[in-house]
Amino acid sequence: MAFVPRLGDFILRFLERMRPSQVPASCSQSTDMYTPGLGRDRRFVLELPDSELAHFALCGDKTDRGASAPSDPRLETFLLSPGRSYSVFIPVAPGSGYGARIRAARQHQHLIKQLSQVPFQQCQLRRLLSYSPGSPPGSTEKGFVLWDPKDCLETERALQGLLVACEAPRPHLGVFEADHSGQLWQRQWELLGGVGDEGLKPVGKARVVPTKEPQLHPVVPDLPLSVVFPSLEEARKVFKECTSLIPEAQEVLNLVDKCPKNVQKGKFPVIAIEGLDATGKTTVTHSIAKTLNAVFLKSPPLCIIQWRKIFDNEPAIIRRAYYSLGNYIIASEIAKASTQSPVIVDRYWHSTAAYAIATEISGRSHYLPPVHHPIYQWPKDLLKPDIILLLTITPKEREHRMQGRGLEKTKEEKELEVNNLFREKVEMSYKRMENPGCHLVDAGPEREKVIQNVLAVIKKYCTSL
Repeated sequence: MAFVPRLGDFILRFLERMRPSQVPASCSQSTDMYTPGLGRDRRFVLELPDSELAHFALCGDKTDRGASAPSDPRLETFLLSPGRSYSVFIPVAPGSGYGARIRAARQHQHLIKQLSQVPFQQCQLRRLLSYSPGSPPGSTEKGFVLWDPKDCLETERALQGLLVACEAPRPHLGVFEADHSGQLWQRQWELLGGVGDEGLKPVGKARVVPTKEPQLHPVVPDLPLSVVFPSLEEARKVFKECTSLIPEAQEVLNLVDKCPKNVQKGKFPVIAIEGLDATGKTTVTHSIAKTLNAVFLKSPPLCIIQWRKIFDNEPAIIRRAYYSLGNYIIASEIAKASTQSPVIVDRYWHSTAAYAIATEISGRSHYLPPVHHPIYQWPKDLLKPDIILLLTITPKEREHRMQGRGLEKTKEEKELEVNNLFREKVEMSYKRMENPGCHLVDAGPEREKVIQNVLAVIKKYCTSL
C-alpha cells in the first residue's frame, strides 16, 4: 500500500483543478462520459432527506448542448447545498448472474461501513439507484450520494483513496457541481487502480436532467432475483455462489439438500403467526401451541440458527437467501409434524418477504409494489399453512413494550425502533400478502384476551380443530 500517499497527492492536485470556479461555462470538452455503469439509457433515483424520490438522467455535452431541460428544485437544493456531493456506483455487467451481483453487493456494503468511520462522520449518505428502462431484471445498480457539508479536501482525498483500494468491480465516481449559469452537472471519472496518474481517469461530464417518475419503483422487477426469491432453486443459486466466500453457506446447502422436495402438509392444520417484535408473538405462539397440543416450530429453524449472525451481517441478497432457505427447511419439518398433530409456526415466508420488500424499496410507503402485485404471492414450491395471523399493535404500545426487553436485536429490529417509515412499509407489505393473506389480530389488549381472539380466528378457519 506504499503507493497510496503518491496517489493521494495526485488526486489532491486533480481535485483542485476541478473546483467549480475552474469549470468552463461552455460544455465543449469530452463527450465520451458514458462509462459501462453509466450508459446513455441509464436513469437515476435519489432518495431525498424527506424520503421522497427524485428521478434524473445524465445528458452528454455535444449531443445535448443548448437543449433546455426542466428543473427540479429538490435536486438542485440537495445536490448543490453548501458543501459538496459525490455519487458512487458499483457497476454490474448486464446478464452477469448471481456471482457478479453478490460481489457488487459486498463491495457496496464494504464502502458503506468504511464511510461511517473517520474522516466521514460529518458526511451524510443518501440512497441512489441506477437502472435502464426496459432492461431485463437484475440490471439495477446500487449506489449512494455522499454529501460533505464542509467540502473538505481531506474528505475528497480519503474517498478517492478508499475507492482506489477497492477490488473489482471498480466503483464509478462523480461529483455534482453548477456551471456559471447555475445549471446542475455531474463531473465523472473512473478509478483504474495502480500507481500515480494511472489511478484516476477523467471520463467527462454530463448535465443532470430531471426525468419522469416511472409507474413502478425501478427496483421492483429485480426483487425476485435479489431478495424475494420465488423458488427454492433461486435462493439455492445465491448460496452456491457464496460457498467460496462464506464456508457456512455450504453447511446450509447440505441441510437443504437433505430435505425432501415438494413436501405436502399432513391432515392436521398448520398455523403461522407473524408480527413485528414486541407484539407478543412469542408469548402467543407458545400459549396457542400448548392449548392446541400442537408442535411448535420457528423460522429460521434450529439447525441453521447458529449461523444467523453471520448471514445477518451480509448484504441483502445473501441475507434474504438465508432466510428463504430456512423456510424450505422448516417446511419439511412442518410436513412431517402435521401428520401427527397441529403445527404452530413462529414466522414463515410472509416475514421474509415483508422485511425484504420494505428494505429494498427506497422512499415512502407509496412506492411499494401495488396491491395484487405478483411479488406478494406465496412461492408455488413452498408448503402453505392453513392460516396466517398477523399480530398488530400501535406504534406507541410497541415502543412501550420494547423498553427493558433486553433481548439481542438484529439490524432490522433496531431499525424498526427508530424508523417509523420502515415500520410502516413492513406492516403495509405484510397486509398486501396474498394466497394466503394475513388475518389481522389486535395484540394490544391483555395477553389472555389476545390469546382468546387468536384461538377464535383459528377455530373459525380450521374447522378440524
